[in-house]
Formats: sequence, C-alpha cells, structure tokens
Amino acid sequence: MTWPRPGLRNRVVLWFGLLGFGLSLVLAVTVWVLLSRFLVTEQESTALTETSANATAIQRGLTASQSDIDGLLAGLPSTDGRTAAMLRWDGTWHVTPAGTSQTDLPAPLLATAEGGRPVQERVDVDGSTQLAVVLPLSNPGDVYVELYSLSSLNRVLLVLAVSLVAGVVLATALGLAVGRAAGRRALRPLDAVSRTAARLAGGDLGVRLEPGDDPDLVELAASFNRTADALQRRVESDTRFAADVSHELRTPLTTMLNSMQLLEARRAELPPQLREPLDLLAAELDRFRQLVVDLLEISRDDADPGGPAGRETVVIGDLVRHAADSAAGRPVASIDPDVTGVLVLADKRRLERVVANLVDNAELHGGGCLAVRVLAHDGRVRFEVDDAGPGVPEDRRTRVFDRFARDGVGGGRGGRGVGLGLAIVARHVHWHGGTVSVVDRPGGGARFVVDLPVVRSSSAGWHP
Repeated sequence: MTWPRPGLRNRVVLWFGLLGFGLSLVLAVTVWVLLSRFLVTEQESTALTETSANATAIQRGLTASQSDIDGLLAGLPSTDGRTAAMLRWDGTWHVTPAGTSQTDLPAPLLATAEGGRPVQERVDVDGSTQLAVVLPLSNPGDVYVELYSLSSLNRVLLVLAVSLVAGVVLATALGLAVGRAAGRRALRPLDAVSRTAARLAGGDLGVRLEPGDDPDLVELAASFNRTADALQRRVESDTRFAADVSHELRTPLTTMLNSMQLLEARRAELPPQLREPLDLLAAELDRFRQLVVDLLEISRDDADPGGPAGRETVVIGDLVRHAADSAAGRPVASIDPDVTGVLVLADKRRLERVVANLVDNAELHGGGCLAVRVLAHDGRVRFEVDDAGPGVPEDRRTRVFDRFARDGVGGGRGGRGVGLGLAIVARHVHWHGGTVSVVDRPGGGARFVVDLPVVRSSSAGWHP
C-alpha cells in the first residue's frame, strides 16, 4: 500500500515537530545521563564518607573497650538513609537494628573487604535493593558494613525521568505548533499565488499579484504578472482576430445564403445529378453559418463580459420553457410547481442561448431531446436537459465544454455541430454565477444539469 505524500504545509509542520522531538530527546538523554550519574555518585560518596567516619569511631571504641560492641553500634549518629550497621569482630557478627541478616551480603563483597580494600555494591536485602558499604578494620578478617536505602534516590530519578519525558512531549507539541504557524506564514504568498492563478484561469485576466515588500517574492510576483500580461494580450489579440474574422465573413456568408435560397427556390429546374451536391452544399453552408454565429457570440462575450447593469430579473420557468420549446420545435419543458414564479437575475439573451444550445446538442448528438425540467435543488434553481443518446463517458465530461471539442454526446463527431455550443453554455452559465455538468440519465442517455442562484421567489411555497 502506497501512502499519499503529505502536502508542503504538512511537511513543514512534520519537520518542525521532528526537529523539536529530536533536540528535546538529545537534551533529555544528556540531562538524564549527567544528572543521574551525579546523583548516584553523590549518594555513594556520601555513604562512603559516613561509613568511614562511623568505622573510625567503632575502631576507636573497640580499642578502648571491647565489652559493649552492641552499645557502640547503637550509639552511632542516626542517618536518614542508613538502614543497618553490621560489625564482624573476631568472627562474630553484631547487627543493629536487630533482625537484619548479614547472610544477604555476597561472599565476594566480604572477601574484597577482608583483603583490605573498601568496596560499595548494590545488594538485595529483605527483598529491597540497598547500597552496601564494606570497610576493612585494623584486625585482619574484621569488617564494618553499613546499608543505605536507595528509595529516596529512586524517587528522585523517577521524578527526573517523568519530567524529561514530559519535556520531550511538550517540546514536540511546541515544535508542531511553531511549524504550523511558520508554515501558514511562509506559505501565505503561495496561497496568494494560488488564488490569483485560479482567478486568472477562471477568466479574470486583469488580476495581478501584489509585489509586497519581501525582496524574495518581488521577482516571483513580477514574473507572474509578466506572464499574466502576456496571456491577457494574447487572449485580447485572439478575441479581436476572431471578431474581425467573424465580421468579415458576414458579408460573403449573407451573399452565399441568399444565393442558396435562390437555388433552393429553383431546385425543381435543376438536373437530378446536381440536387445531391446542392443538398451537401446547403448542409455545409448551414454549419458555416452556425460557426460564424458562434464565433460572433464568443467574441462579443470576450470583448464585453458584462456586469450587473446588463442583468434583469426574469421568471426562470417561463424563460426556460419558451427557449426549450422553440429550440426543439415541440413542447419538451416542464416546470415543477415549487419553482413557479422563482426569479433569477440574468441576461435573457445569454440564458436563452444556454437553453437553446443544450436542446440543440441533444437534438443533434443525443438522439433527440426527451425532456427539459425546471426544479429546486439545495436553495438554487436547476434545469435539466435529457437526451436519448448513449451518454457521455466520464473521461469526456469536462472536455465537452471546451471550445471546438466535438466529442459530443456519446463521443460522436457527426451532425452539423461546430464544437462551440457547449463552450458557449459553460461561459454563459459561469457568467451567471452558476454551474453546468453532465451526468448519466437514469435509464440511459445524458443529462445536462445547470444550477443557478435565486434572487427570490414570488411563490409562498418555496424559499431559496
């Protein structure tokens, strides 16, 4: 299984988190090693110092009098950490407090002390680990032992460990938070570029990036703006060219259409072998006429994108019914009672063109227009155009709205279409702040769906 690569913002957060975790972990380990070693060394040094002082006092007392050994042990200064004191004198063990067993002391430990060397070692006494300090006395074979509890040291080390782990967790969380803030701030220019590029791709050719005061981003903004300027000049040039070509073609097209009407009027006088070429010429001339009309529509749309001043409030149901029935040449539209009287702010010419182009597309490429329905959907008004064709494959459902994309419904290239009708639909719907898409019609065929925002409803039964 391949895990998806995280985005740039998430990678910045992750790296800051890992940096915080790594640094805090190294610091925690270093502090643990140094401080735990210091505490253990300090404990052992203190224990050795106290045991040495007590052993000297015991040795002195034994030299003065050997009759009261247990009294000497009981009279030793009390220490919080010491749990027991043991003395082996002339082969006999004397222990205080009573009940502590010297048999828990390892034999090698005692052997080392009997050899004249002081020794410290952790030993298990009565089920607990304690520090044993064993010192040799003046007489061979005599040793003095003190046991020290390690519970206080263990508690300190436990608190230290918990504190260091909490510090690592806190530093990691702080690193993630800093990474999130740094990523958001560092990628803010990238978000601005993304938003501006999206507006540019959406047709707002006048949008530009603000250079700001960051010297590292000035060149990026300048390069982006130069590209946008070049794109705007190219689009405007293409628009002027299309408009000029379309207008120049209108005169010869009118002449050809008039000539074709004369030929059609005298069709009966023509020889039979000329009638078929005449039909082919008429079909191609009709396609040529449609191409010029569509080019003029697009060039007019590019040259004059319009605005609120060019819109008016219209009853969407009546407009769609009239445009659809006129384009199909028969009644095909139906209006849901809930949207009767619903108003939209629209350019009537453009919206009528949207309906007519969708119906024409269904008639030419989709085996005929089956129905056009106007209904409410998620607070917007929707109209759907169904056809009887094979449908549009999923990989072509976006391309069919491109200019000169003649895949058509079902992927065919037949008919008299020129590949601009659906492109005009997409542009006009977007101009109205709506969306257009194509889906499968239940039962087969294609369904083109247009959603438009609602101004208000004059019907009390439905509220957008």
